[in-house]
Amino acid sequence: MRKKSFRPDVDAPAWKGGYSPYDIIKEGTIALVVILVLTLIMAVVFGSPDEKAITVKTWSNADPIDFATTALSELNGTSVSAAYGAPYNNTPGASQTMGPLKLEQWVGVRIPINSAKDFVISPLKSLPDQPVLDQQLKTWSAASTATKNTWLKSYAKASTNMKIVKGQVVINATNAGPVPVMINDLTQMARSGALDQALVTGHGFYTTDYTKPLLFLADSQYLGDLAQKQHLTGEQWGMMNETGSYPGQAWLWLYTFWYQIPPFNSSSSGDALVFATMGVLSLLLLFVPFIPGLRSVPRKLKIYRLIWREHYREIEKV
Repeated sequence: MRKKSFRPDVDAPAWKGGYSPYDIIKEGTIALVVILVLTLIMAVVFGSPDEKAITVKTWSNADPIDFATTALSELNGTSVSAAYGAPYNNTPGASQTMGPLKLEQWVGVRIPINSAKDFVISPLKSLPDQPVLDQQLKTWSAASTATKNTWLKSYAKASTNMKIVKGQVVINATNAGPVPVMINDLTQMARSGALDQALVTGHGFYTTDYTKPLLFLADSQYLGDLAQKQHLTGEQWGMMNETGSYPGQAWLWLYTFWYQIPPFNSSSSGDALVFATMGVLSLLLLFVPFIPGLRSVPRKLKIYRLIWREHYREIEKV
């Protein structure tokens, strides 16, 4: 029978050198204890880099003008959330695609969000003992779409001169219908903290679904400005950064790298493109042992001799 030839890319040569005892349980225990001690010491010395959570109450008190402006964008449907598309709504043309593949449309609207109703109308309706507001809400509900648009355009036109006087939203808007009262009362509701509660408990008293307040906050300029100061935006490699001067997750650099270069950083389907790219790279890494030529790179570079340098140093002495 003909002897099978040795294939360096596939076959492992028989080891003909010496052997040394190795207690993996002992070594593993030592490593675990050392890492545990270092983790505890660093936790005590450096503490947690997390900052206090940003709430709708925090935002509306820090920048009530921005809150009122964002509330208007939710009401007239011009906010990012209102036009986001799946999984929140069916906005035409908002779906991310990969060639002919319309990924978001496959998922569909799983978390239905109507920005005007969920962020403005419904929370206002939850306020008790508000006869003036209740009447204004009835006026809004009874109006036609054309009339509502006229009110919203009038308010939006005057919103550039919006002011906060003694905690009240003051705006000189004519023919704006119930919009001034609605925006002002929503702002007061937010500043008291009641809006946070109304948005979170929309599906029951005990809940951990913070989708609505997070989307509302994400539509604001306030949150974007905070992210900019903390170097957390996409242009600042924000996916791998942390708040303050702490280093971020360096292992995410390959993923967030793609968002910094064309066509990913300018495409409306950037997330889908990055996901596909990382999928291909992950498969490539997975199949490295099966790709001729590529699997030979470590052997030809002789990196193994550097890793096992002590072993090869002993072999060369013999």
